[in-house]
Amino acid sequence: MTRHEEQGDAGRRVGRRSRALKIVGLTLTGTLVLGVAAAGWAYWHLNHNIRSVDIDSALGDDRPARAVVTPSATAPADASPLPTGSLNILVLGSDSRSGKDNQELGGGDSGGARSDTAMVVHIDAGRTKATVVSIPRDTLVTRPSCPLTSGGRTAPAYGAMFNSAYAVGGPVCAVKTVETLTGVRMDHYLEIDFSGFAKLVDALGGVDVTTGQDIDDDKSHLHLKAGTHHLDGKQALALARTRHGIGDGSDLGRIGLQQTLVKALLAEMSGAGLLSDPARLYQVADAVTTSLTTDTGLNSLNELVTLGRSLKGLTADRVRTVTMPVVTAPSDPNRVVAEEPAANDLWASLR
Repeated sequence: MTRHEEQGDAGRRVGRRSRALKIVGLTLTGTLVLGVAAAGWAYWHLNHNIRSVDIDSALGDDRPARAVVTPSATAPADASPLPTGSLNILVLGSDSRSGKDNQELGGGDSGGARSDTAMVVHIDAGRTKATVVSIPRDTLVTRPSCPLTSGGRTAPAYGAMFNSAYAVGGPVCAVKTVETLTGVRMDHYLEIDFSGFAKLVDALGGVDVTTGQDIDDDKSHLHLKAGTHHLDGKQALALARTRHGIGDGSDLGRIGLQQTLVKALLAEMSGAGLLSDPARLYQVADAVTTSLTTDTGLNSLNELVTLGRSLKGLTADRVRTVTMPVVTAPSDPNRVVAEEPAANDLWASLR
């Protein structure tokens, strides 16, 4: 082979390598652009899933005082400081949204909204311990006058069912009623509907729950023998709604099951390794945000993530679950009222 031919062959090899490098470079660039675009779309999608209610503006200053805020925890120079102050969050489980998924799971339409589950979650200063207080929906309370989005106000009611507050005035009235009952300022509001709860459990791969007695409830379609069970989303929702197949059939028996389920969910989430599995993390985040309503202080993905990061030291074994002390209502054997002074002492410990 002549020198000229050798030079030509070398030039062709260089040209081929150059073209190959260009193809690789373009492929990597395209992949990076697609990855950034996908991440941007995912963020936009999750962020726009969240619905919110401006409770602070609606209720104004006629509310219990906020807790004293403690300084934020120290953080690396490239990160925002994480909040460490105590928090009180009203968490409602409801059938408030219409739609095929909710209908199939037994939810009502938006016009017949009910708060089937109500929990005040108190997070201690430092955010490594928490107390979850369940309020029986059958509790008779004073329901205060609440502002309506359409203008005007609801009429106050005495001896009203606790869950009627949501039915007549939505999240704003639910918060106002809880604050009137407890004397505790609700810093945030979170609401998740039937289908969202079931999807969350399924995204986590189910939850392990141990029941101390057989459950046989035709209304919730749940039939379980006493023992430990791995439940999917539909079964977990049925467990949260079960009341007729346990104990005396009252709401108090159901609350015990709900509290067991909450701790099982916390344990599953803390041990799921979500941060190391982006696809699964996205599924969980999508399941939560699709069916979530918050106050305006938690109505973005950034705010929810910051809250989650601030609770990284809170594990299931550091969560205490209790029920507001109640006794049978003198006016109705099927209803309860707060037992005093025990109930007031409990709420005072959370202020």
